[in-house]
Order: sequence, then C-alpha cells, then structure tokens
Amino acid sequence: MRLTDCHSFHDFRRMAKSRLPGPIFDYIDGAADDEVTYRRNTSSFDSCSLVPNVLRGVRDIDMSVTVMGQKLALPVYCSPTALQRLFHHQGERAVAAAAGHYGTMFGVSSLGTVSLEEARRISGGPQVYQFYFHKDRGLNREMMARAKQAGIEVMMLTVDSITGGNRERDKRTGFSIPFRLTLGGMVQFAVKPAWALNYLTHEKFKLPQLDNHVDMGGGALSISRYFTEMLDPSMTWDDVAAMVQEWGGQFCLKGVMSVEDAKRAVEIGCTGIVLSNHGGRQLDGSTTGFGMLAEIVDAVGDKIDVIMDGGVQRGTHVLKALSLGAKAVGLGRFYLFPLAAAGQKGVERALGLMKAEIERDMRLMGCSSIADLTRSNLRFT
Repeated sequence: MRLTDCHSFHDFRRMAKSRLPGPIFDYIDGAADDEVTYRRNTSSFDSCSLVPNVLRGVRDIDMSVTVMGQKLALPVYCSPTALQRLFHHQGERAVAAAAGHYGTMFGVSSLGTVSLEEARRISGGPQVYQFYFHKDRGLNREMMARAKQAGIEVMMLTVDSITGGNRERDKRTGFSIPFRLTLGGMVQFAVKPAWALNYLTHEKFKLPQLDNHVDMGGGALSISRYFTEMLDPSMTWDDVAAMVQEWGGQFCLKGVMSVEDAKRAVEIGCTGIVLSNHGGRQLDGSTTGFGMLAEIVDAVGDKIDVIMDGGVQRGTHVLKALSLGAKAVGLGRFYLFPLAAAGQKGVERALGLMKAEIERDMRLMGCSSIADLTRSNLRFT
C-alpha cells in the first residue's frame, strides 16, 4: 500500500498496521477495557445530521479560528500524544513540521520523544505543552518554567489520568517502556524487521521532558509505573488554581467532561477546556466529548474556550462540533496512523485531506466562514 492510496482515516490505519509491529499498532489503536468508549467517540457524531443551505454565493472559504488567543488557519489541531518516535523515527519533528506547514497548532507531551525546544524551532505554529501533575511540586514548577523559557503559548494539564486506564491489548503483548514483551509480542516484532531496522539505526529513544527526572531505561520505570508512582492522584482544584496563577497565561484543562467541572475551570482562571475521554483509553463507558459539547458550551461557552477531541475522522465531524460551539477540534489517531505510515509526508497528507474535506463540506453547507456554522445547521435524531 502506498501513501497516494490513502484517502481516509481508515486507509492510513491499514497502512500503519501493515508497517508497525503488532504491540505498537495496538498501543495506538487500543483503548480501555472493552473499548466501548473508543467506538462510541466516532459513532456519537451519527447522532445528528447536517442541514445544508444552498444558493449562498459561497466563493472564498475562511477556515481560520482563534482559540486561547492563538490564530489557526484550520479549525483542527494536532493534539499532544506520547511516544511518537516509536511510531516513526521522525516522531514529533514530523508533526511539528506538518502543523507549521498548515498553520495550525500542535502539542508536545511530557512523554514526548522530542524536546519542547526542538519542536519549537521546527514549527512557526502555536505550541501546546501537555503535562501531568506530579507528586513532586518542584518538578511541576520546573516543567512550567522550562515551557515558558521555550516559548510555549499554551499549557495543557491533563486531568483525566491520575491513574492509567486498563488497556488489555498492551497487557497481552507486554508493551511498556522499556519493553517487557510476552512471547507473542516478540513474535509480532520479529515479523516486522523493517520497523526494527529503522528504530535501531536512528538516535536512541529518549523522553527529553523527563530525562532529568525519571530513569526510563534498564531496570527502570515503565510508562505504567510512571503513572502509578510519580503522578499525584490527590490533585485538587486548589492545586491547579495555583498552577494557573503561576503560569500567568493561556492555561487549558484536558479531560473535563461535566458542566460542574467546566464551571470550576472558569472560576480558577483557565482560558480553555478540552472535552475529552483520552480517546477511550481511560474510563471505559464514559460519555463522549461530542455528546457533552452542547451542554457545556451553553453553560460556559461565553466565558472560556471550549474545545473537544475524540473519534474525529472526517471533515463533517469537525463541522458538527463547530456548529455546536466548539472553538476548535483536536486530532489524535487521525494523525498518528499517518505518522506511523509515512512520517512527515503522512501527517501532511492527512492534514491536507482534512483541510480539503472541511473546505468542500463548508461549500456544500453554504458557509463561507466558521462563524456561519450554527446549531440551525444541525438536526438530532
């Protein structure tokens, strides 16, 4: 399968599956427990239909949005995700370059495999730093200071991961960092030698944001132990309020899913929230970002920028979220599978296809700008 044969999310997923060892593909593709929420994220968009308007004289299309003070040429951004150089040796470098090419925002994770500083040099687009709340408050302060020094525009604190989700696919293969593979997992690596050759002939795998704080190698802390031993499950709203004040700029909470929590985010001075269930990777059976979007926008949309992610595979999904009041929409697996399939060229092709879909769908909807998308364009079934 060639990159030029990829025309949709599903095509990129198939291409990535053909290239990645099974345990790594399952790490991207998998979710918690029975993966009900993972499937529901995408199917939730089927709960409403688009109502197009015709004869609106649509000529030029303006897809730009402003979210948390950042001007984006597209209403979608590359949501920060972990361990990207396991999927392709270019890792976050590819995503930063592709996001910059399309004039949109991207994020680097605390568990990112390229440093904040290097990613900042690659892309001219706004950069998010996604981080976790550690038991070591000094580490939290140090990470924020480093981000400020690097020129990060938006801090994004993940609040739905005080413990790791039950990802049974990873347990079956023994996927962890460092690798603790089962026999079945080792066999799956052995049948994809091209990945191993690529991995071994490039620079050593590392986690630059944590290098000075966490030993991840040789007898070390796995990713699951990082979550269980270093993160603070007793984090409270008061803790986050102190971080918001210390940062003093655009601060976003990722993983907010209730109206009550959205209101608290406003009260402590956050400038954005991401309605997200972590791609179905944490609490299986939880509601979806799209399912909660209208209710939360109605409650706080005039006080804080409301964003959503989860299950987005089509331009029409994006238009439905924007019509309900989302300021922008985060992409995760949508760019990770293309990254795994073809590096920077894959991510650029995926973002190019999404841009073309949004533009075409806006024309068909009779909308010249994102502001033209309203709830009058939707009907719920």
